[in-house]
Parts: sequence; C-alpha cells; structure tokens
Amino acid sequence: MTTPTGFAELQELVLPALANHHGTLFAGQGLQLMAKAAFLAARSLAQREVVMAAVSRVDFVAPAPVGHALTLRAWVSRVGRSSMTVCVTGSAALPGTPPEVVLQGLFDMVAVDAKGRPIPLDCAYLNQEPLL
Repeated sequence: MTTPTGFAELQELVLPALANHHGTLFAGQGLQLMAKAAFLAARSLAQREVVMAAVSRVDFVAPAPVGHALTLRAWVSRVGRSSMTVCVTGSAALPGTPPEVVLQGLFDMVAVDAKGRPIPLDCAYLNQEPLL
C-alpha cells in the first residue's frame, strides 16, 4: 500500500516507558510522537528536508493508558511559499474497541535547503481532511 503524498501514519504501543506516574501516555512523549508524524507528512509533500517552525496548538483530549495502541495520522492542510501547516490527530484503542481521539495538534513546518535556510516549495496543495 502506498502512502499518499503529504500524509503520514504512525502506530505506537503505549508502554510503561512512555507513561507518566498515572499510567497514561506522558504528554512530552505524545508531543514527540506528534512532531515525528508532522515531520514525515511535511517531508513527503515537500520532497526535501523540513524543520519545525512552530506548534500552533496541541490538545491532550483524553488519557491514553498503558496497553493502548496509539495511531497518529498527520496530513498537510496548507502550503505557503516555503511553509506548511500539518494537522495531527492521535487515537488510542484496545483490541476490539473503537478508537478514541486522545491527541490533536497543528504544526508549522518549513522546507529548507542544505544550509537550513527556507526554500520555496514547488507544489500547490490543499487538503483540509485526513485521507483515511
């Protein structure tokens, strides 16, 4: 199966090493996973290296307990001259149960050249909704 350009999906198991003292996904670990998904979606669209410029919003909607499978979906929703906005959602579920959205965020990514300077993107792209 081929992943569409500008889209990324990651799966992670919430293990104790990713958890806080409440036995749920530690917010810092969740943010790291969301940033990774945003990076992969942006790089697939830009077809070059990207860096994170800003995190516009992150919502920890519900706890993700140890043992739950976490699925992160990221998609580019806006493209500017050299920047992109990437939407990320994270859903958690146990086997046989419906997934529940636990994380949401907006990340601003910038395409860069070999010296880390912004470089124009060669694409015009807009995708408001995730490709499921």
